[in-house]
Amino acid sequence: ISLNSSLPAVLSAEAKWLRDDLAAHPVDCVLAYWHAPVFSSGPHAPDPTMRDIWSILYKAGVDIVLNGHDHIYERFAPQDDKGKSDAARGIREFIVGTGGGGVYKFGKIAANSEIRDNTTYGVLKLTLSPGRYAWEYVPVPPSRFSDAGTGACSAQVRP
Repeated sequence: ISLNSSLPAVLSAEAKWLRDDLAAHPVDCVLAYWHAPVFSSGPHAPDPTMRDIWSILYKAGVDIVLNGHDHIYERFAPQDDKGKSDAARGIREFIVGTGGGGVYKFGKIAANSEIRDNTTYGVLKLTLSPGRYAWEYVPVPPSRFSDAGTGACSAQVRP
């Protein structure tokens, strides 16, 4: 699901569309993406603009949120809409701002941040499958930083 993080989400047409779309199309494994992250250890965090959207996604059982904006790589453990750990139903967030525009220094390390890097350019390869997802950070050579893993998708619930 592609979303716009440039406008406040509270009571927005985008929020209504998202609720309706999630209710009309329940699927096994869902990823949402937009530019500015809600949770980040980068210099632009926290950004509350999409917090209401995160809440909608969490309540619907969405599995992954993918963001950029902060020029870092960071992976979060599954968490709820308040930023609290939730291994059973939480959303795993990835921040991948490592496309080559310069990297940023980390600020305060955010809760639930599992791994982060600000020295390597690269891309994130994501594979969504029925009931599962896998990720692999692919660095630009000769870098050696890597991150890979798998997760289980939660059953999407109707909002």
